[in-house]
Amino acid sequence: MFSFLKKKKIVPQNIEYLKTDIHSHLVPGIDDGSKSMEESLELLKGFEQLGYTKIITTPHIMNKAYNNTKNSILENFSKLKKATQEAHLNIDIQVAAEYYVDEGFFTLLEKGELLAIDDEYILFETSYVNRPVDLESVIYNIIAAGYKPLLAHPERYQYIKNIEEEFNALKNQGAFFQANLNSFVGFYGKQAQKNVEYLNDNGMIDFLGSDVHHEKHMTSLSSVARSDIYEDIISKNIILNNTI
Repeated sequence: MFSFLKKKKIVPQNIEYLKTDIHSHLVPGIDDGSKSMEESLELLKGFEQLGYTKIITTPHIMNKAYNNTKNSILENFSKLKKATQEAHLNIDIQVAAEYYVDEGFFTLLEKGELLAIDDEYILFETSYVNRPVDLESVIYNIIAAGYKPLLAHPERYQYIKNIEEEFNALKNQGAFFQANLNSFVGFYGKQAQKNVEYLNDNGMIDFLGSDVHHEKHMTSLSSVARSDIYEDIISKNIILNNTI
């Protein structure tokens, strides 16, 4: 049993505002997330303990690293869904994908072979270090295809130097922002924490995500739940998690 499951159930003061998680890697064995069905079920128990009632898990799709497809994700997810039901977990689990911006993504976008969150939001990420020269085109093409572009963890991209100018530019282009909750406690480093605090203070966060891959992420998420971070975020932003 994971260490976070040994503690009593934690229900943050404002958990009613965050019953849905939209970013995690729980389909076992297909990316850098959960390695086994047993691990996935333990992580889902952790979510349940924190008061979540819906999980939209989002496996990576990335050329040359995680060559998942819509069909392969759905096939593997069906096994996780069945195991969740057999374990009698009181949590609704659904699936989408997290798309890495590469040539393969544009091909999938053109073909319409996408797994969108709530059939509406395309969760996408980029290199952490190098800014894509076509980032504006990504946002434009997602919108043109009839979807809403949802940038995963914008606070973590090291190429964003002028945070005020660049975050505002992305917002003005039509991007939605999904911040990682663990960024608020410095899990990804001081710069990511500084960036997410800027996004928070300026009301620029649309969705919150756990981005849980493994036990360490869940343990950190449990510490966030014990803090007053939720209350601060919700007081400054319109969080859309529970609308989907």
